[in-house]
Amino acid sequence: MVSRRGKPLSPDVKKLTVSVKQYFDRVKIEPKEPSVKRTADALGLGIATVKRIMASYNRDPKLLEEEGRMRGRPVHAVDVSHQEAVRTYVRNANNNGEYITLADIMNFLKEEYADESFHKATLARALNRWGFEFGKGTRTQHLKEKDHVVAARQRYLREKRSNRDNGNETATRRPEIYLDESYVNKNHSNDFIWYYGEDGPWVQKPTGNGERFIVLNAITQSGWIPGSKLVFKSTKKTGDYHGQMNWDLFKKWFAEMLLPNIPKNSLIIMDNASYHNILSEHSPPTSQSSKKKIKDWLEQNKIYCRDDCLKAELVEVLKKIAPEPIYAIDEIAANHGHKVLRTPPYHPELQPIETCWGVVKNHVARNCDFTMKNLAVQLDAGFDKVTEKTCKAIISRVRKTEDEFWTSCLRMEAQ
Repeated sequence: MVSRRGKPLSPDVKKLTVSVKQYFDRVKIEPKEPSVKRTADALGLGIATVKRIMASYNRDPKLLEEEGRMRGRPVHAVDVSHQEAVRTYVRNANNNGEYITLADIMNFLKEEYADESFHKATLARALNRWGFEFGKGTRTQHLKEKDHVVAARQRYLREKRSNRDNGNETATRRPEIYLDESYVNKNHSNDFIWYYGEDGPWVQKPTGNGERFIVLNAITQSGWIPGSKLVFKSTKKTGDYHGQMNWDLFKKWFAEMLLPNIPKNSLIIMDNASYHNILSEHSPPTSQSSKKKIKDWLEQNKIYCRDDCLKAELVEVLKKIAPEPIYAIDEIAANHGHKVLRTPPYHPELQPIETCWGVVKNHVARNCDFTMKNLAVQLDAGFDKVTEKTCKAIISRVRKTEDEFWTSCLRMEAQ
């Protein structure tokens, strides 16, 4: 195979295709088969690709010298790994009173990640997903974080800081448990290898991501929680791994594999995945609840509503009087003497287990042979790479990030 699906063809590959096609035109081989198909089979190309190359050659042989262009819609999605760098850039600009626009952020990303392309409209949508908004500042319009994101982060940081033992830099009043879910694909491997230039790379990576394992686990400063690792094979090859997770699976893992293995009176920290936030039967309804549930709850609390009220009207009343929702997982934890704390939205840098996943996946990528059997072996070996020393260093670095957020928010508020 001389090319990978979805990659533009180089001039050398096009010239080779023409030469092979002309060879098969001259040499008749039994059983008779069209030379286009034989060329496609020999080079690992599609028949339509061979025809397209030959059409260009017959039109003008010089066209083969042109670099190939990506076919179809270009990939413009902004990787979530850039979120932390963008947030730091925007906050520093806000703190310095600088006028900042979408074009400024585009230029910043192009300088930081020269090998990647960024589409302006897609970047704008990504910023909105990450909790930023373009609004009126004290002197002029500027890009800033959304108020609900800032408020959620401040509440989270206040809770984390109150759990610190000020007499010891790393100690906490309640043990802190960080849990998360992730996944790793069978074909997860390094894209770059060393090879002899004249020979070219011999390693042929399969197209697609392949089958995958979904993983649940949790860490403390001492490393992985013993007995809490759950690995299972996904039944879907595409889509986000969250589609394979659900409340019943998460609740069973939480109750049977996590809670029995963590210290007493722990602070359990998790993100806002939908299956983490299933409402308790004792919870007041939310705006996402059915109209009947909202109406029944209001009437149970002596707020009687007209029969012709729209759901939007009921939600308006609900927001004024309803207490905070109660989540089922919080009740389960509380019944065992623990407390749940959720990281603010769009802040993966405040969740140290995210870095642990990176360590595990890097090991898998370096030792990939594109089989599920080896993936299971390397996944276990990757977990062994995350030691107590690793976790302490990561959590210490996250604590410094928490302090930076806390002090910078207070400093910006005072301006």
